[in-house]
Amino acid sequence: MLNKEHITEQLQTKWAARNILYKDITGSTNDDARLLGEENAPHGTLVVADRQDKGRGSRGRSWETPSGTNIAMSLLIRPTAPPERISMLTLIMGLSVAEGVEEAMRLTAGDTSHSSSKTGEDVQIDLRPEDRERDNHHTFIKWPNDVVLAEKKICGILTELHMNPDNTIGNVVIGVGINVNMTDFPDSIKDIAASILSITGKKVDRSLVVACVMKHFEDNYEKYNKTYDLSLLKEQYESRLISKGRDVRILDPKGEFEAVSEGITDMGALIVTDRDGNRHEINAGEVTVRGLYTYA
Repeated sequence: MLNKEHITEQLQTKWAARNILYKDITGSTNDDARLLGEENAPHGTLVVADRQDKGRGSRGRSWETPSGTNIAMSLLIRPTAPPERISMLTLIMGLSVAEGVEEAMRLTAGDTSHSSSKTGEDVQIDLRPEDRERDNHHTFIKWPNDVVLAEKKICGILTELHMNPDNTIGNVVIGVGINVNMTDFPDSIKDIAASILSITGKKVDRSLVVACVMKHFEDNYEKYNKTYDLSLLKEQYESRLISKGRDVRILDPKGEFEAVSEGITDMGALIVTDRDGNRHEINAGEVTVRGLYTYA
């Protein structure tokens, strides 16, 4: 069941999602959150929709959410960080979704051993790189904005920065689409996308997923807010970085090259080493991981 009341009763947060706008149908939750931001909605306002018809993904792709299956939500925040540090919020949300989804899966399976945890730090993921994609108990991150379960994408994230006329930050809207209980996927994405249900065979309460993600985002955001970088989150993030230690292909405006993924910097750049042993910090561009999705 997905509704405001069911989310609220499961929340373990101080400010994240304490103000919720729920819609049965919407065009885009990011647009809804942007308008709320213009109306001075508070930091931590969450827009959640059962169905989204005109959602936006990264690189101009669409992200539609059918009724009764998935999560479309957008979180409005009012950061105190400088504008050049805002892009890291996408990575923070990716980490928070991965941790929150995994916690919701454990609770659904009846494992309450970590249910009182305030962060995902006590869940140590120590798998060989070649085993990360095939594991269906842990969630991973494909840098910078995909959450992956058993080789398939279950979540995408789109962060939008809104500036004031005086060039200060007005607000940031972080849009999240999570495939929870969907089983039928269009031919165009069926080799890439999946849902929690299609991977695990278990239906998960979407309101529980929202509540768990918000808990982890609040905790992770407060760590970020101490330093305005990822230095306090780097170990957490890298434990879920599905490309770490694996071959990747970098599609850079300057050209395409292959490398090995090493981790991330404190500023959220992906660290890779090319075939000649040169180290690169990737801040933008398309990164594909060998063995994941359609890159063989």
